[in-house]
Amino acid sequence: MTTSTTRRLAIFLGLAVVMGVTRIHLSLLDHSLWDASWGVFFLAGFWLRGQVRWAFPLLLAEAVLVDYFVITGQGIDFWSAYCVSPAYWFLAPAYGALWAGGSWLAKRQNGLTLHTLALAVGALLVAEGACYLISNGSYYWISATVPGPRSFGAWFANLGDWYAAFLVGTAAYVALGGVLHALATQLARSTQHDRLAQR
Repeated sequence: MTTSTTRRLAIFLGLAVVMGVTRIHLSLLDHSLWDASWGVFFLAGFWLRGQVRWAFPLLLAEAVLVDYFVITGQGIDFWSAYCVSPAYWFLAPAYGALWAGGSWLAKRQNGLTLHTLALAVGALLVAEGACYLISNGSYYWISATVPGPRSFGAWFANLGDWYAAFLVGTAAYVALGGVLHALATQLARSTQHDRLAQR
């Protein structure tokens, strides 16, 4: 197994653990811990860009399995849970938008620079906004739990009610990932410099 393969697997497992732990908290742990799923998909798109064929479906399957075990563990039928409806399957394109944003950033970033930081902020805002529109919009227009009658005015009001919280939570995890990325990059440079100095 090559070092790059080992690194990719370690990154994937780390992201999967963070998503699992924070996603399961919704019913089982402290409610002050924000679900990291959106940030995980953005960071996975950045760090695992070329691994979309296996990493994205596995993370998506993990999200569904965690939801299933949390819901059924409370004695509730999965398909009758409040947050599960035909709109639930729109999470795939919503998370895909986050992955695409991280992947787009990975292709265009140029190291630890202010330009990369500006690109990261823009990519996150666009990707998170697209994810939010898809997930919120599909739930509002398709879910039977939303009381009628539905209207664009009410939907826009609903968008405004939740958008800031989702943006802040996602940005916090992505920022933490950015700090870890910067530290790992600096450590790799320092290690490489030390090896060259010893030659």
